[in-house]
Amino acid sequence: MKHLISLLAFSFLIGCDAEKSNETKPPEAISVSPNLKYEIKGDMVTITRCDKKASGELIIAAIIEGKPVTNIGTGAFDSRSSLTSITIPDSVTSIGGGAFGDCNNLTSITIPNSVKTIGGAAFANCTSLKSIAIPDGVTSIEGSAFRGCTSLTSITIPDSVTIIGDFAFISCTSLTSITIPDGVTSIGDGTFWYCTSLTSITIPDGVTSIGAWAFSRCTKLSAVTFLGDAYKIGDRAFEKSSPTIYRKPDAKGWGDTLAGRPVKLITEKP
Repeated sequence: MKHLISLLAFSFLIGCDAEKSNETKPPEAISVSPNLKYEIKGDMVTITRCDKKASGELIIAAIIEGKPVTNIGTGAFDSRSSLTSITIPDSVTSIGGGAFGDCNNLTSITIPNSVKTIGGAAFANCTSLKSIAIPDGVTSIEGSAFRGCTSLTSITIPDSVTIIGDFAFISCTSLTSITIPDGVTSIGDGTFWYCTSLTSITIPDGVTSIGAWAFSRCTKLSAVTFLGDAYKIGDRAFEKSSPTIYRKPDAKGWGDTLAGRPVKLITEKP
């Protein structure tokens, strides 16, 4: 009988410990930053807002309430000037317009390969951001996406991008060079307007149109190399810029000038 009582007591204690363990085990949602607000629609989570008091490094959870975080909403982190670093999980496919606009102390952001769209003005006026890699899979860089990123010195654009929107890099005054991938077919109005440190750029042969003011006020731009036939180019594309245009010898449709700038053969480049 004593052994039976001891056995029952031991079983009771084990059961209590297990129940206590289950009670204290944190739920999945406990990993969600208390600084973030979100909404759930169907099986998808959208980050809608970040608390103004958030500061330093912030890691966005991949799963909230058992559902994947797929979207960073419009203006979600707008003007959160105390944030210095943000990591976006690889469940996210879309970054909304103005999502990180005016985060002027943001020096680092990790964008996963899952992202397909980057909205207009998504990183506008992130004045401390020095470099960024746009992941493979993104097909367009929307208008004003990096407007006023005055510390941005380099950017990697993947081959998947086909469209660079209007004013995408306007006033990126520290940008010295940029590689436009072969898949790009259109460069929008004012795309590189007032990129005052840009010295040269190569336009791939897939581009069929370049917008007005595309390279306006690029005061250090000395050479623009075109790899295809003559393009349709907007008004004042090189206003207050003075580059020499270089083309391939076998390219078609070229004259002696383009948008008021002299055209020479690539073989004549210094």
